[in-house]
This record gives sequence, C-alpha cells and structure tokens, in this order.
Amino acid sequence: MYCSGCGLALAPGQAACPKCGRSAMAPVPPMPGLAFQLESFAGKVRALGVVWLIYAAVALVTGIAGLAFANAFFSGHFAPWMYGPWGHGPMPPMGLGPVILRFAWVFLLVRVGLAALAGWGLLERTQWGRIVAIVAAILCLLKFPFGTAMGIWTLVVLLGYRNSTLYDQL
Repeated sequence: MYCSGCGLALAPGQAACPKCGRSAMAPVPPMPGLAFQLESFAGKVRALGVVWLIYAAVALVTGIAGLAFANAFFSGHFAPWMYGPWGHGPMPPMGLGPVILRFAWVFLLVRVGLAALAGWGLLERTQWGRIVAIVAAILCLLKFPFGTAMGIWTLVVLLGYRNSTLYDQL
C-alpha cells in the first residue's frame, strides 16, 4: 500500500505515513464473488418466472370474461335491451363477428400459453425458457401498462452479456 499524499510505500497495518503524516486509507472491501451474483440473479429469475405465471392466469381469466361478454353481445342476448320497444326492426346481421371472435380466442390462448411457458421455463432455468420469455416480453410491450412493465422487466433481467452468462451458469 502506498501513501496517497507522497507515494511512500507503507507497511501493512501502518496508520499514518511517517514522511508526510497523512493517514492511511482503509482497504477497499473485496467485490462480491460469483456465488453471490449467481444467488442474486437466481432470485430475480425465480421472481420473474412466478410473475409470468401470475400474468398468464390473470390474462386467461380476464380474456375468458371479455370474450364471453363479446360472444353474448354478438349472439343477440342483449337484443331485447338494445332493440326493445324503442328499436326499429330486427338485429343487424353479424358480418365478421364470429370470425373475429374465433381469432380472438386463438390469440388469447396463444398469448396465455406463451406467458405460462415463459414462466415455467424460467422457473426450471432452461435455455428455451429464456428465449420464450424474451419473445413473450417483446410481444407484451404494447399491452399497456402491465404488459409493458412485464416486457421491460423481463428484457432488463434477461438481456445483456453479463445476464446471459449468469443465466447459462444457473
């Protein structure tokens, strides 16, 4: 260790420099080891996997409720209310309603399946789980506000050389 004032070599444990009288600096604590970094990163990945599974469950429940309401609306169950005594004529033709509903069901199942697969893959710490989570995060970025938050959190945790190396070592 050297004096920060005059540059004189100091003996270990010496409290002050004998030449200029400046006090010796405390030794810098060592950086946390790889085991500490791996443990911290594993906790982040575990939390991210659990939140992806919760996100999938919430998306499934809200999607089923929304699509059930849309199906009831388009099938005419609200017709007496909408076309009651003040309405004129029959209910308008359906058009593309059933096709859009089928597409929405498929989209919902794919989105929920991708989120659940990402959560499970992250909890199991598989390499494909990381890739699926990154793809799901990119697709969820436009689903404001929760999907955007999930996407940003996932990309921050899983992207980058350091995080990729830590994930490979898990």
